[in-house]
Amino acid sequence: MKKFGTVQFLNFALGFFGLQFAWQMRIILSGPVTESLGASPFLYGLIWLAGPFTGMVVQPLIGALSDRTVSPFGRRRPYLLGGAIIASIALWIFPNSQNVAVFLESHTGIEFPIWAGLFVAAIMIWIIDACINVAQGPYRALIPDVVPPEQHSVANSYISLAIGLGSVVAAGAAPFLNWAFGFQMSILAQFIMAALAFSLNMLWTCFWIKEPGIKSEKNKTKKENFWNTLKEFFALSPEVAKICAMQFFTWIGTMCMLIFFTQYSVHTLFHVPDLTSVQESVKLLYADTVVEGTNFSSICFSIFNLICFLVAIPVGILAEKFGNKKVHIISLLSMVLAYLGMAMTKNITYVIFLMGFAGIGWASICALPFAMLSKYIKKGTEGSVMGIFNIFIAGPQVFVCTLVAWFISKCSFAANEGLVNYHWEYAFLVGAACLLTAAAITYTVKK
Repeated sequence: MKKFGTVQFLNFALGFFGLQFAWQMRIILSGPVTESLGASPFLYGLIWLAGPFTGMVVQPLIGALSDRTVSPFGRRRPYLLGGAIIASIALWIFPNSQNVAVFLESHTGIEFPIWAGLFVAAIMIWIIDACINVAQGPYRALIPDVVPPEQHSVANSYISLAIGLGSVVAAGAAPFLNWAFGFQMSILAQFIMAALAFSLNMLWTCFWIKEPGIKSEKNKTKKENFWNTLKEFFALSPEVAKICAMQFFTWIGTMCMLIFFTQYSVHTLFHVPDLTSVQESVKLLYADTVVEGTNFSSICFSIFNLICFLVAIPVGILAEKFGNKKVHIISLLSMVLAYLGMAMTKNITYVIFLMGFAGIGWASICALPFAMLSKYIKKGTEGSVMGIFNIFIAGPQVFVCTLVAWFISKCSFAANEGLVNYHWEYAFLVGAACLLTAAAITYTVKK
């Protein structure tokens, strides 16, 4: 394999920029959309189960299929582009869920229940998450396919850079336009922007990337199956199980922030009570504050991912010099400190700073665990292995979407005008404990 240069790495990572753009928009705005349709904190957590369930099922399946795919377009590219196109359609439909339900009701003559719009939104979230997983697994598998082994850490750092930049642009576009021009983008416009970013950027990478021929590996790969790959995966080294355990606790901690931060901003920092069961007149009283809190969340995610973008390449370079293990432990501990700070303060200036500090850990999470795992991948099983590894990213989300969401739903307190609110900041305490556990497990991994 020829070594990649800077331009090659940027072209390679551009599709992930689009993927993360779409994923970030789904993270930030799915809460306001579903809450406006009547989703309680626990129900919102159940809807978020779309991500982990599709991740645990779709990525291993698609990863294994991509290992065996033989087509004029290559092994991975059909899944990258197909996932992007279908997800883009669902991204457009999602904020129109209530309108879709009304349209179907008027054209079928069937009287739908009041929660029909929320049901359509939930289906769209499942489709979006499934298609993102369809693209994401084969994308990660492209690194061992086309990048020389000695550049795997740097390649994953460029993916981390794309994640950071895609998230910054996605989260920052609406607040920037509001600040600079006094124009507030609608939620629909932001989702359409995400759909275009996902499909067009993935198309560019699929056009640019040149996958190697399968040749003699083809027949060998056909004899493999998922369960054999799973057994071989854990039989490679005791360190593989440690890396998976590290990833499991890392993603419990990470998702505690990604899933609940917008609600934390709106309800904890901007003191908006729970509005899921109130009359429309009450919702209107808080409408401007909800927008303000949502925009603040977007600004925080922009800064969080901007720091990820800025430190992504330095993290890869430091990992090559000092080792993945040391750099990853320090990065995780920085995220722990940021979480504890956010759990204990309601000062929005401090929260902005702390989200930026947490971005250091995010840059490492997006790169170094994959670089650590890549040393153990058996040639010809790259897609299957990345699919298996994704179970330890998707699985923890089930814990967060159910138990953590249920826990928050039980931690209510009296708010203004006889309404209630929830202690959304408790999610950061759970997240900090899990990230600290992940750092301890990382310490036990042998170099």
